[in-house]
Amino acid sequence: MTTRVALLRAIQVAIDVCVLSSALWLGFFIRFDWQLPAPMLRSLLVLWPYVVGLEYTVLFAFGVPRYVWRYVGLREVSRILLASATVTLVLTAVRGGGAYWFSELTRHVVLPYGVIAINFTLAFLGVAGVRTARRLLSEKSKADSRRQRGLEPVPTLLIGAGQGGLLVAKEIENCPELGIAPIGFLDDDAGKKGTLVHGIPVLGSIDAVSHIAPALGAKQALITVSNASGKAVRRISELCSKAGLEVKIIPSVHQLVGGQLDVTRIRDVAIEDLLRREPIALDNGAIGQAIRGRTVMITGAGGSIGSELCRQLSQFMPGSLLLVERAENALFEIHRELCQSHPKQRSLPCIADICDRPRMSQLLAEYQPDVVFHAAAHKHVPLMEEHPAEAVKNNVQGTRQLADLANEHGVETFVMISTDKAVRPTSVMGASKRAAELYVQSRARLSQTRFVTVRFGNVLGSAGSVVPIFKKQIALGGPVTVTHPDMERYFMTIPEATQLVLQAGTMGAGGEIFILDMGEPVKIVDLARDLIRLSGFAEDEIRIEFSGIRPGEKLFEELSTDEEEANRTRHPKILVGRTSAASHVDIDSELDRLLAAALDGSAARVKSELRRLVTDYQPPERDELPAAAVLESSSSPATSTTRITLPPSAVLPARIANRRASA
Repeated sequence: MTTRVALLRAIQVAIDVCVLSSALWLGFFIRFDWQLPAPMLRSLLVLWPYVVGLEYTVLFAFGVPRYVWRYVGLREVSRILLASATVTLVLTAVRGGGAYWFSELTRHVVLPYGVIAINFTLAFLGVAGVRTARRLLSEKSKADSRRQRGLEPVPTLLIGAGQGGLLVAKEIENCPELGIAPIGFLDDDAGKKGTLVHGIPVLGSIDAVSHIAPALGAKQALITVSNASGKAVRRISELCSKAGLEVKIIPSVHQLVGGQLDVTRIRDVAIEDLLRREPIALDNGAIGQAIRGRTVMITGAGGSIGSELCRQLSQFMPGSLLLVERAENALFEIHRELCQSHPKQRSLPCIADICDRPRMSQLLAEYQPDVVFHAAAHKHVPLMEEHPAEAVKNNVQGTRQLADLANEHGVETFVMISTDKAVRPTSVMGASKRAAELYVQSRARLSQTRFVTVRFGNVLGSAGSVVPIFKKQIALGGPVTVTHPDMERYFMTIPEATQLVLQAGTMGAGGEIFILDMGEPVKIVDLARDLIRLSGFAEDEIRIEFSGIRPGEKLFEELSTDEEEANRTRHPKILVGRTSAASHVDIDSELDRLLAAALDGSAARVKSELRRLVTDYQPPERDELPAAAVLESSSSPATSTTRITLPPSAVLPARIANRRASA
């Protein structure tokens, strides 16, 4: 302890002793109308050190002196009250017992009941009061400092006067350095209008923000709605933006745990907030049983999905994590991150290419993983159209070799990460992933290893995905390029997707294709407009251009076919599709032909062999659609190559069945 800290604590002890002493003396004088009899003065002088010593000892036992004065709050005040009440009970017991058991001399040195009551009130108010005064002085000093620097608190409307709003209001009060001045709540509950939440008035509904904001001089809005859906966040964001307010959000507000809230994470509304769904409830027990203490291998560990799988898996305390990645920089980054966030976790970085069979065999033989999450793949559709042989080598042959090695080395569970582009594919990338699915399904029939496939759509913010591209284009002043005004995709955040991958990995006996419920599809042009608005621009400031559908793309994606009969599992966000797997010998023979074509390097031959293996693979008749053609056809129905047929309503949610009817 430094000299300065020791001196500060000594001063605080001295202040507490003075406050307690003053309370006792005032208790005597008030009780006797400021005319203290000589016997009572003698009792006061005798009892003074004992009573004050008892009071401070009890305060210390309750931890009150350890609290930092400038951060005093309701919790600290309640502890002071409890300590004061305890002292009062002790003094009352001594006073009551003294009348019966103590000697005549002792009876003269016990406290009168009136003094005990007054002392309790004054001691509590004094001890709590000096701390409250210290906090108020600290907040005033910070406010004065901000004003001197020209940093006035921003008048802010809080959106949502529920439990989340209450917690935010409390934390803002506790953190004046945030520079937020709450001027009122907006809430759609009409019954709350006119009430006060933590001293802040509820002014009206959210729809009235355009009238309330200018009248009160509000400059920004802070969304505090607990469990706010993406639709609700979008509505609030649009209303506040039209009212000229900067909109911010606390991302953890919909995940309030134990009343704790980190207001330092206040940030601008992001596209993930607009597409937010209800938090996913996981069966942590099943995942923990499958992962805890086990050796787990993740291929493509440096990629968007692979790295997030590493983060999620680390929470379930695996025995070892094998991070397999051929890009050394990406591998270095995720390994360093895991070492910092989970220092006790055994994470082993392994530079390797899944197409390098001897190297992968060496890793499986050396570490004997129990579970393999196979996330390594080539995923960019236009690039794979230009290099179909590389798509086959990596996505098909790499998966084939890894699955065979998993079978040979006795891996318990093999989880392949697939894509919605594998459903009735129109691209080489999608067809290559479907070919890999077929092989994994056929291998499952002849192996003790439990092979499962997990299929989902686009993930927000992954490397090379549409959102980072749009953000870069907006930062450069536009234009934002969208391929087609009717282009739609399913979206899910990276954590959502990886959590459901972990859950699906605990399901099934082997050979199943698990399909993640991606919610409603989103028009890419709407996504572009949202990002432009969230970046602080009007639609007329950043132009949107339609560049035409790229090679291999289709307007609408689908998650399963009718033949797969996708049904709900025990988890509401996961569907399972079952098809009769083809003969492993036949699939193996077809893959030999496909690999030979890939090694030959003939793009036409590779596509021909893919069509032979993946019978519903239908490459587009034209490799390119000019922008003018896209615009002219934007209001017409989709062509036969892009039209979708979704599973029947008996096995899929109603909203998906409705899309089938309108497709």
